[in-house]
Amino acid sequence: MKSAPYWWEDAPLAALPAIELPTRADTVIIGAGYTGLSAALTLLRAGRSVIVIEAALAAEGASSRNGGMCGDLLKPSFTQLSARYGKQSAVALYSEVRDALVFLQEVIADNKIECDFARVGRLTGALSQQQLKGLESEAEILRKEIGTEYQIVSGPAIHDEIGSDLYVGARILPHHGGLHPAKYAAALARLVRECGGQIHEHTRLLRYERTGQEFVLTTSRGKLRARDLIVATNGYTTSATSWLRRRIVPVTSYMIATEEIPAATMRQLFPTGRMVTDTNRLLCYYRPSPDNKRILFGGRPAYTEIKPEQSAERLMQYLRRIFPVLYGTSVTHSWFGYIGYTFDHLPHLGKLDGAHYAAGYCGSGVVMATWLGRKVAYRLLGNPEGQSAFAGIRHPTHILYYGRPWFLPLVQAWYQLQDTSARR
Repeated sequence: MKSAPYWWEDAPLAALPAIELPTRADTVIIGAGYTGLSAALTLLRAGRSVIVIEAALAAEGASSRNGGMCGDLLKPSFTQLSARYGKQSAVALYSEVRDALVFLQEVIADNKIECDFARVGRLTGALSQQQLKGLESEAEILRKEIGTEYQIVSGPAIHDEIGSDLYVGARILPHHGGLHPAKYAAALARLVRECGGQIHEHTRLLRYERTGQEFVLTTSRGKLRARDLIVATNGYTTSATSWLRRRIVPVTSYMIATEEIPAATMRQLFPTGRMVTDTNRLLCYYRPSPDNKRILFGGRPAYTEIKPEQSAERLMQYLRRIFPVLYGTSVTHSWFGYIGYTFDHLPHLGKLDGAHYAAGYCGSGVVMATWLGRKVAYRLLGNPEGQSAFAGIRHPTHILYYGRPWFLPLVQAWYQLQDTSARR
């Protein structure tokens, strides 16, 4: 069993040619994932010179480790956001996420990116009738408020969508899709370089300070001065930007890939080829691989780092509960990455002491990091296109939090209790 992501089989990470780190730059971006690469591409096409520094390899973090699911939902429901900020703000936030999904598809089409994107829809399975009613209620609200199309299936009809007896019904969002995350990230990095941007790998930010009208960055490869700075580190934020680290909670998310499964079995399990999630607080997410030969399955079997063998065993146990026919099927890849969560479960972009940032996608980074990377670049340029509903929300922290999520085991226990109660 391999501990590297399955995605790296078709899109292997390879070090970019090493180039000398300049001493001065127009704009420096910290982090070469979706956020940083999207911001860099936007700035370069606006005529700015850009240097991206990355502590590891380009897109080695969550951008090449995630499930590749593309949707337009937020963690808080429309009802929850309306109660928190008012209906007008809820409409603005959900409308912008809808626009972000459209934008992702435009990026892929306009740049002819080959990343196995397919608009196959997403199925959210309900484990109880109460959960199914909740899914339908929220879906109907989104249909009325912003025009989101949906379908509800239940009873025997569920088997036309998924070959499992675990769910009593499901909500289907037909406009959602999936892609190959590592291929997509590699294409963004290629476009940045083709537009004249520099990506410096194995270049870790150690600290920075603002002096007058510029930033002085101390990196593992020397000092660098820049007029503008964008922090795009999300779930991999370090103490070098402690102000952001206090606002981002890195949550470990694990994934596995099964061995190849017979075509007839895959058709039985995924008749429509949809992306799949469930209604648990400790949710799982899964999908067919782009070639439809394997199942890629993700979840949070632990909120702390555990060995690949342990996570593979726990995830496979749950996968077999969904699909008992998979008893005897083995795991070929088991890996993990860090999701950037926030205390209000919303993405954020903003500016602190002159440095711009976008982060906190809470598991929706394929769409939202691409979108907010573009937005943060436009904000830096002073372009009205940088306006965003996510910029107007206070980005909270906690008085006892300094970047190490000591409370996650407690959260996991609480979520497990809620999930057990909801299934009764």
